Amino acid sequence: MPGPLLACTRTMKSIHSRARKRNGHVKGRYLARRLDILRAAGKEFRVRGFADTGMRDIAEAASLSPANLYNYFRGKHDILFFCQDNSLDRMIAALDKTRRMRASAAIKLHMVIASHLRCLLDEVEGSTAHLLTTALPPRQQGYLVTKRDKYEAGIRNLIFAGVRSGEFASRDPALAVRAILGSLNWSVQWFNPEGPLTSAEIAEGFAYYLIRGLLAKPDGFQRLRAEGKSNRSQRTSSTGSKSTHQSRTSFAK
Repeated sequence: MPGPLLACTRTMKSIHSRARKRNGHVKGRYLARRLDILRAAGKEFRVRGFADTGMRDIAEAASLSPANLYNYFRGKHDILFFCQDNSLDRMIAALDKTRRMRASAAIKLHMVIASHLRCLLDEVEGSTAHLLTTALPPRQQGYLVTKRDKYEAGIRNLIFAGVRSGEFASRDPALAVRAILGSLNWSVQWFNPEGPLTSAEIAEGFAYYLIRGLLAKPDGFQRLRAEGKSNRSQRTSSTGSKSTHQSRTSFAK
C-alpha cells in the first residue's frame, strides 16, 4: 500500500538526515580538537625546536594523554603536515576570495598579505612549523609543494594584472612574489605573542614596504591607504564591532 510505504520512506530519510547531522558535528569537533593540538604543538616547536619536541611534550601542552593524542595524529610529522596543509588551504581560499573582488591590484595584494600573516601568526600561534617542509617525507613534501606553487602562481597573476593595468611598474612578477612570500614566511622566526604590535599592524607595515616598491606612481601608496581605510570602514560598519582578540607581535623574541 502506498500510505505505509510513503511513511516508511519519510522515516528513513529523517533517520539519514539526523545521522548526517551527527556525523557533521562529530567531524567538526574532531577538526577543532586537531586545531587545538596544532596550536599547542606550534608553541612547543617554537620553544623546543621540531627535532627536540616529542609527542609526550605535545600531549602535555594540549592537556591530553599520549595515548589519546595518537587518536588525532600518528606522530609529530603528521602534525607538521597538517599544519602546512591546513594553512595552505586557508591561504588559497583567501586568495581566491580576494581575486573575485572588485578592487585595485594593490588593495587585493594588501588583503592577501594581511590574510597570509593572520594565518601564520594568529591561527597557528606563529609556529616555525611553516618553514619545516624538508622535515617531511618526500611524498608529503611533493603534495605540499604542488599546493604552494598554486598559491604562488595566484599571487603572481595578481601582480601581473597590476602590471598590465599600469598600476604596478613593469617588473618581474615571479621575483616580486618570491620576495613578498619570503618576507612574510620569515615572520614566524621573530614572532613574539607578547610583543607590542598586532598582526594587523604588522601586515600594514609589510604592505607599506612590499607594495610601495611595486607601484608605478610615487603617490600611489597614499591613495592605496586612503582606499584601504575606506574599505575597512565599510566592512566595520556592515559587520559591527571588530573582535578585540588579536595576537601581539614584535620584531624580536
